[in-house]
Formats: sequence, structure tokens, C-alpha cells
Amino acid sequence: MNIYKTIELELNNDVGTIWLNRPEIHNAFNEVMISELIEVFDEISSSKETETVRAIIIRGRGKSFCAGADLNWMRNVAKYSYEDNYKESLNLSICFHKIYTCPKPTIAMVHGAAIGGANGLLAACDFAFADDNTTFSLSEVKIGIVPACISPYVNKRVSEYGSKELMLTGKRFKGPEAEYHKLVNKSMSADKMEEHVDELISLLRTSGPKAIDHCKNLLYEINNNLNLDEAIGYTAKMIADIRASEEGQEGMSAFLEKRKPNWVKQ
Repeated sequence: MNIYKTIELELNNDVGTIWLNRPEIHNAFNEVMISELIEVFDEISSSKETETVRAIIIRGRGKSFCAGADLNWMRNVAKYSYEDNYKESLNLSICFHKIYTCPKPTIAMVHGAAIGGANGLLAACDFAFADDNTTFSLSEVKIGIVPACISPYVNKRVSEYGSKELMLTGKRFKGPEAEYHKLVNKSMSADKMEEHVDELISLLRTSGPKAIDHCKNLLYEINNNLNLDEAIGYTAKMIADIRASEEGQEGMSAFLEKRKPNWVKQ
């Protein structure tokens, strides 16, 4: 596995945890962290070492999940040429897209603070859970910019009018309000979050690994690329292909024979 400067990838049996690891500045991200997140998600998607991983968790070391953009990095970006500024912004968009399209289930565990672009990291995940005391803010408008790169993923979670409320005001809010807006799946006390995520991963382990990958692709296509007419043939072909696959045959046989499929530990 690669060694990173600003993140850590920890593999524990069939669960991978990506730790944002700049605790001294509340895991604020810069160009290095963005590049390393892109790299680690490429690694997770293609490496033999992570082939058996069933879920990926993103969380932060120290007191916060992520305080948004590193101020020193922002000072430098403000002096960039337009071309360099665009390149940095494009990398940030690619980072969120890598998380969103990861073939394995992704889970954000959020505590302390999730400010600005941190909300793109959690919104791009399949599941996001927060400590009730977490402080959230999509605060970009407060400094005269916009939450552009995170907007596709936040908007998917909270809808157009929820996005307007959070993005136009830039207000601060806690975990329960993040749940109300559906920015996170659930807000809870810190001591409950570990247990809740363990229960979720147990559920994911009972699902076919390839079926999860196909299901994520299915949802991506019908939500982003296909109209209803185009979805007719696409979805029919997908289910026909999967029924004929090795995993599909095993799963259906196990169901009919009233036994656990071979991907579930006996």
C-alpha cells in the first residue's frame, strides 16, 4: 500500500478506513490532501490488496472531521493564474467524483466540524453519519465565493431548496439539523455512532459484493445519464446479465435452497 502525507489508509479485515490526518489544523485540506484522496480511491478501486474490502469509511483524526480548505492553501490559490486556479478546482471536483463513483460502499463518520468543502466529502459518500454536536456550515458565500465543486453532491442529498437555505445563508448548524436536511443519513450521540456503523457494515456483508458494485452503477446511470425511455433497455439488460453471472446464480440458488450464499461467513 502507498504511504501518504495527509491521509492514512487503514485496512482491518474487510473494512478500509481513510483517515484525514492533519489534526493540528482540524484536517483542513490542501492540494496534497486532494491529490492523495484521488490516489487512494484509485488504489481502492483497482488494487488486489483491497479486492476483499466490503466498505470504506472516511473520518478525521483529532477534534474534527474536516474544517474545509486550508487557509494557507487558499492564500496561495488567490494569487494563481486563472489556468492554475482552474486546475486546482478541477482536482477538487475529481476528488468528490472519485468518492461518489467508488465501487465499494462509502461511509462518512463526521464529528467536530464539517465546514465548506468538507461537506463535499461527506455528501459524495453513500452513507453519512454525524455526532449531534458536529458544527456544519456551507460558508463559502461568507467570503464572497460559492460552494461550486461540492454543489452536485450536496444538492443530490438535500434537494434544490434545501441547498438554497444552506448555501445562500452560509449559516452554522448542528447534527440534528443536518439530518433534517438529509445532508447526513442520521445524527446521533458520539457513543452510538460506532455501533450504528458496525450494524450497517454487518448488513452490507450479507449483500453480494458484485451486486453492490452493479447496484451503485445502476443508480449512477439512472440518476445521471438515462431518461425513463433509455432506462427500459438498460435495466432489462443489467438484470439479465447479473442473473446469468456466477454471483447471481449462487445467490438465487442459496435463496431457493434456504441457505446462506457463499459470500456470507457461515
